[in-house]
Amino acid sequence: MTYYKLSPSTLNLFLECPRCFWLHINKKIKRPRGIFPSLPGGMDLAIKAYFDTYRLKGKLPPEIDGKVTERLFPNMAVLERWRSWGRTDLCYEDKSLNAILSGALDDCLVEDNFYVPLDYKTRGFDSQEDPRRYYQTQLDCYCLMLESSGYKTKGLAYLLYYWPNEVKEERLVKFNVELTKIETNIKSAEKIFKDAVILLSSQIPKSSTDCEYCSLVTNRKNQL
Repeated sequence: MTYYKLSPSTLNLFLECPRCFWLHINKKIKRPRGIFPSLPGGMDLAIKAYFDTYRLKGKLPPEIDGKVTERLFPNMAVLERWRSWGRTDLCYEDKSLNAILSGALDDCLVEDNFYVPLDYKTRGFDSQEDPRRYYQTQLDCYCLMLESSGYKTKGLAYLLYYWPNEVKEERLVKFNVELTKIETNIKSAEKIFKDAVILLSSQIPKSSTDCEYCSLVTNRKNQL
């Protein structure tokens, strides 16, 4: 029997297009992509290092100080493990489905033995779009994995957005920062996970007219 290992990002793919998800997991056929920008990854590492300097002092960075009641999760050894895709033990397992959900977490806040995921995000400009459209499932999954790993959650998570404001002399780049609180639902994450695993055990889904990747293949075939 196949053992499935999924992540929050693959569950987002399942929600976007079941066929692309099925091919990605079962046949290892991934969506094509161009050159992947390295700047967001570099920013992510820099922000983590910046937050860690405050963690060691037992303080909150100015970006969130006074805006949250929690404190930074103090255990660096555990946090470093959670941050690593290869070493993370933050997971949710359903043995009846023979499947596991695991992922890496940017950061975590804690208050009265309750744990709150904190995820860093970078973008190119200010945006009025609802972040739940893109990140709700990811944050739901973080809370589900924390709960399953023995860390009680508060039914919420935070997104911390950085986007550039201006460039000054001496290579100084100033960023705007915005903290967004999102209510989470672990039951929703459980259902999505279950539905995704059940789909993987079924026949390949039909192409979706809403998926640009499926449409590209169909349109090219029709032109031949």
